[in-house]
Amino acid sequence: MRNPPLRMNGRERILTAMAGAEPDRVPCALNIYHVELETQLPPGQAQDGLVDVDFVQFPPSPEEEELRRTAEPYPPNTRLGTPAQVTTYTRWQYQPQNPAHSNPLALARSLDELRNFPFPDIHTPYHVKGLARQVQALHRRGLAAGGNLPHLGGELFEAAWRLRGLENFLLDLLERPDWAHFLLDRLTELACRNATTLAAAGIDVLALDDDVGMPGAMIISPSMWRTFFKPRLARIIQAARAIKPELRVLYHSDGYFEPILADLIEIGVNAINPLQPEYMDAVRIRQQFGPSLALWGTVGRQTTFSFATPAEIRQEVKERVETLGRAGLILCPAYDIDEPDVPWANIAAFLEAAQDYG
Repeated sequence: MRNPPLRMNGRERILTAMAGAEPDRVPCALNIYHVELETQLPPGQAQDGLVDVDFVQFPPSPEEEELRRTAEPYPPNTRLGTPAQVTTYTRWQYQPQNPAHSNPLALARSLDELRNFPFPDIHTPYHVKGLARQVQALHRRGLAAGGNLPHLGGELFEAAWRLRGLENFLLDLLERPDWAHFLLDRLTELACRNATTLAAAGIDVLALDDDVGMPGAMIISPSMWRTFFKPRLARIIQAARAIKPELRVLYHSDGYFEPILADLIEIGVNAINPLQPEYMDAVRIRQQFGPSLALWGTVGRQTTFSFATPAEIRQEVKERVETLGRAGLILCPAYDIDEPDVPWANIAAFLEAAQDYG
């Protein structure tokens, strides 16, 4: 019979799992950013005890707050995203609603035009104020505190192609590497500043986000990723750990990114997310790397939480624990659950199964 560790709180569970060890039970999360679970809970039920981690949020500027209030009455749009995403897009002059002029640097014809682009100042006092208090509040509740960097879809690759346009940026990587290096250096500088701000606020988990994978393959070759992105991602991690050496690092990419897992471990990543079952074989990854690379996600295919039955979700959670083990595992949906067609019964089934089988 398994001899379980002593009773832990959520923060202790997350930190233990991300260190590759076995906590008292498998920790549970709902995403890699703050989820407004309270709006879906039945009356009188608290979030505490259901999940083990929550994420702090950089406070918006007065202008951003006004824009959010303007966008709030409107439902999320599959093209434009949530009101918070629309606010971020506006800050970067990114206009997905206007296909002809969506990417602000798409028409750049010289490196000087890239140099003259007004990158947003996201290290101003209103973005820092209150972060440490948010962390302390989560710690008082026994939760691990995570943090995301303000970015345009992702720290490096996604932000760069949203600024330049995907085709333009891929050509930059091949034909205009000086343009790509310049743009990625600017993005890395911003990311380092915000990562150190979060580390100084006391977060436990730094979540880095860049979709470099797609179904069955990476969007760019592993060798190109190692040339342009690996050293810059390493700089971001090093900058944060210079402030807080024990900081855990989580890396997110949708799709398939197995070829760079060893590289991510080398530069200090502790966990990967979300391991979409259609594209990433979590069992094979566990067999190759062991629990030292924590797996954060693994539960559900693209439509599972919308259309599966609660019993099917419970069974999948049970199978993940049985096949992946309890060390180095954070149970989490592999897809966002904030869509309007996800019923509470399915979210509840996931949360209950994590308690029962973890």
